[in-house]
Amino acid sequence: MKIEQLNFHHLLYFWRVAKVGHLTQVANELHVSQSALSNQIRQLEDRFGEALFERKGRRLLLTDTGQTVLSYAENIFGLGQELLGRLQGSDGSMVRLRMGSVATLSRNYQENWIQPLLADPTVRLTLESGMLEELLSRLLQHQLDVVLANEAVPADPDRPLHCRFLGSQDISLVGPAQTWQGRTLRIPEDLGGLELALPGPRHAVRGQFDALCVAAGVTPRLRAEVDDMAMLRLVARDSGWLTVLPEVVVQDELRVGALVTVGRSSQLKENFYAITTLHRHRMERLERLLAQRPARAPEPPDLHRPAVDASSKTRRRRKT
Repeated sequence: MKIEQLNFHHLLYFWRVAKVGHLTQVANELHVSQSALSNQIRQLEDRFGEALFERKGRRLLLTDTGQTVLSYAENIFGLGQELLGRLQGSDGSMVRLRMGSVATLSRNYQENWIQPLLADPTVRLTLESGMLEELLSRLLQHQLDVVLANEAVPADPDRPLHCRFLGSQDISLVGPAQTWQGRTLRIPEDLGGLELALPGPRHAVRGQFDALCVAAGVTPRLRAEVDDMAMLRLVARDSGWLTVLPEVVVQDELRVGALVTVGRSSQLKENFYAITTLHRHRMERLERLLAQRPARAPEPPDLHRPAVDASSKTRRRRKT
């Protein structure tokens, strides 16, 4: 059979039925009769000379040949969806990069990661935030090019995704400088009864922190739990409470001295992942981002070294 003899309309119908497993549902979605849908799939089978489905009760199961045809159809129509998504809203003069990120991920981390693109006049960015499963669904439909997450996505043959580890960030205990400058606390041993703001239960770090507290027999006084890292940053800055979070979230407040790091735990880390589809068309600028190590927050001072103010530095210079 030659390529011009392959009816891609029939192949599309086969692909939809293979994904759903039911003729009736697909027929309703496509606004065609079930008999017309069956007939077009039968014509495709006649072209190939082999059965693509076998019926088991009310379900249609793929034959070995059907599995092979489905793998190629996934590539063909997956790339077609990606093409439509890439061209939608494009003016032809710019490269469009569509990025999703889970709502619990630090906005500072995202900005650090995409920093190389912010000065590139040929790139148009679309940034979305949401729940991981919702973002992955949009990724699989080629409505996003990459999803940033703080949890890994397990391998699943029904969801052809590639999960790339980007790096990790230590979790710290931070507090207002006027109260905690020069003081240190152990995590979690010294936190009993102290007022804390914590990442919400959906955040990957929260379970780690709660487990450490239970193992140490420590019960902090929980004042706030916040899923959104931008909001947790404001709580850390303005509440006066101690806050457990990745330092990248409050990198600006640490830099100017509004907040100080009171403690760190090597047992608490937030990992960062970039998730893409396996069969997506390669984008040069995205590949460069995936190859880089993420920008990190500036290293705060050593917790065990006394703070030195600017006036004392000036006096030492005058003496020398």
